[in-house]
Formats: sequence, structure tokens, C-alpha cells
Amino acid sequence: MVIIPREKPVVENLNIYYLNIKKLLEHYQGEIGSGGVYFKSHAAEGAIFFDKDDLLNGYFRDKSIEISGTEAIERLLDAGGKYNFNVTIYQIPEDEVYFWASIYSAEKIYKDLSTEFTDLEGLIKKMSSEKLTGYIDVSIGDDKEAGVIFMINGRILGGSYSSGNDKATPNKENQQYLIQKTKKKGGTFNVCRIPLPKLKTEDQANNSNQDNSENTLDMLEELLATFESVVLSSKKVRKDFNKLLKQKFVENADKYAFLDPFAGEFEYSSRGISFVGDVSDKDLANGIIDSVKEMAQELGILPRLVGGLGSWSETYAEELKTFGIEF
Repeated sequence: MVIIPREKPVVENLNIYYLNIKKLLEHYQGEIGSGGVYFKSHAAEGAIFFDKDDLLNGYFRDKSIEISGTEAIERLLDAGGKYNFNVTIYQIPEDEVYFWASIYSAEKIYKDLSTEFTDLEGLIKKMSSEKLTGYIDVSIGDDKEAGVIFMINGRILGGSYSSGNDKATPNKENQQYLIQKTKKKGGTFNVCRIPLPKLKTEDQANNSNQDNSENTLDMLEELLATFESVVLSSKKVRKDFNKLLKQKFVENADKYAFLDPFAGEFEYSSRGISFVGDVSDKDLANGIIDSVKEMAQELGILPRLVGGLGSWSETYAEELKTFGIEF
């Protein structure tokens, strides 16, 4: 299933035969900033999500394969007229596009829940109270009707409903329709979580009792600044450093909650760090350094990075030993 918000198409029903998808994306990155492109034909479908700087993620499926990530993006960019796609472009707010781009990494946390044991209204309330970031997949009765309810941190973001116009919209009437349909015809629910943890409440943030040492923050700031310099000087990497770093933080947010971009606890910008979270120096250091090492490895520049961190490793040798960190 291709999941993409379809509330406000910027342009719709373009035939791919006449399009250069790469140039089309470049144009709309400049025109609308962030959004998604939906590809649909009788044989296949797919989506590409983008912001003003990068192509964030993609998804493609046909009768034989189902893929996401870079491979899916490349397949859609080179699709030409092969699948006779109709192409529709949607604008997605920048503060939401990363949610939609990450949705294909969602994992099922509750599978095949039946109306015999739970009801949709109660499930929505439960997931809202648990601050779910993900979606509830709803199959009604004999599976001829279905719906999806999307949530960020327990807030209903929108939904896609097979009985209506198949557009993502927070319309409560549509949600009530699903609730009433499942009460009448029965149904099953799958709850899927995008690996982004619960957001910290304002009270928790204000009551933080763990002050991070300036030495640890200086250490991480120097690390990220060095890493940024290595990335910018690499001919292998052509994407924006901050976007790549944010994507890596999203991937690791299930393990290190403070990396969750929706929480707004940790920020690296203009070679400086801003942090307002409530974690120990050890957890903070491990979260950032694990992310840096993984990203450097994936970009094929880890040896160069390690080579550029000689003096940094010596300066902070005691801290690295205390935190149990090895580069």
C-alpha cells in the first residue's frame, strides 16, 4: 500500500510519458519546498518524498517486488513510459514531510486485533494516550472497505478511507464513519509504529534534573563540526549534511529518544549544538557518536573521519573511556 497524504494536489494526472521526473522534482523542490509525488498505473504504484534540498525516501511496488529507499527512488526516476504512470504532486508541510518519508519503516506493534476483543474508538483513544507516532490500519468486515488513521505523538494527523475520496484528511466525520462501520460489520486492526519515541511533556522538560557538562557538549560539538567538514570535502557525498544527519537521527530515535526531531531536544546548526533534554552525558555521547559512525560508514568515509579525529580523540580520551566509546 502506497501511503501519502492526498489532501491538496498541486498538480494531478500528468502522464509520465511526457515528463522528465528528475527535472519535475527539481522544479517543485524550488516551487513548493516539500511534498510527495504519487505514481499510479494498473501494473504498479509508488511515491517519492522530498524537501527543498533532498529526495528523502521512496516506495515502489508492482506484482513482483516491493521496495523502498534509494532503490525505489531510482526505479521511479527512470520509469519513463514503462508503467504508463499517472503522476500527482502534493505539497506537504516541512514539519510533517519527515513523518511521511519515514512511514515505510513502520513496524507492527499490534497485529490483527479483532472487534471481538476491542473497538476502533477505544483503540484510537488508547493510541492517543500512548502518544503513538504511526498509524492504525483498519479492515472492515469482509475486507472490501478499509481505512488508515495517521497519528503523530498521539495527535490525529489525517486518514485515508476507501469508502470516501481516498484523501488524507483529519475530517472527524470520516473517522466516525470507520468507527460505526466496524461496529456494524466488524473488522480487524493493525497498529504500526514509526520508530520515533514519545515526545517529552513540557513538565518533564522543565523538571529536568540532569545537567550536561560543558565538556561533553564541547566534545560532541567538535566531533560534529569535524564530521561536517569531512562530508563537505568528500566528492562521494552530494547531499546536504544537515539533512543526512537529521535522517540518521530519525533512524536512531527509537533507541535514543532525544534524537527525535519532533521532540526538538537536540539540534545541530551552524556548527553548534543546542540541547535541552534530560539524559546523562554517557547516553548523550553514545547516541550522537553511534549516529556519526553509522552515517560515516554508510557514506563510505569512516576511515577519513577517523583520520581527522586524531587530536580530538587525544583531547577527550578520558571522556571516551568513561563512556565506553571506541572509534
